[in-house]
Parts: sequence; structure tokens; C-alpha cells
Amino acid sequence: MSLVLLGIGLVLVIEGLVFALAPSRLDDLVQMMASMSRDQRRMIGLVALALGVLLVWLSGIRP
Repeated sequence: MSLVLLGIGLVLVIEGLVFALAPSRLDDLVQMMASMSRDQRRMIGLVALALGVLLVWLSGIRP
């Protein structure tokens, strides 16, 4: 359970940094994502998911 909390905490730190340090860049990113097709956004999500799973697996931390 502590690893789950660590993971969620790290995601929130990174998300918070983006909002705090580059809010105008975030606006540009939202507009860019809105102009993409659903299939393109789905593919980006699947690639991010695969990379996340790979990084977790490479970390060697097992429950």
C-alpha cells in the first residue's frame, strides 16, 4: 500500500510542477490535444500506459 501512495504522490508532484511552472504551456497542450482525433489520443494513452508498465517492471520492485 505504501508503494501505491508513493506512486500517487509522485504523480501529483509532477502534475503540480507543470501547473505551477508552465501554466501557459499547459493551455497550449490542452488546445493541441483537443485538435487531435480520438484515435490519436487513445494511441498516446496506450503508449504512456506501456511505458509506465515497463518502468514499473524495470524498477524491480515487486509486491
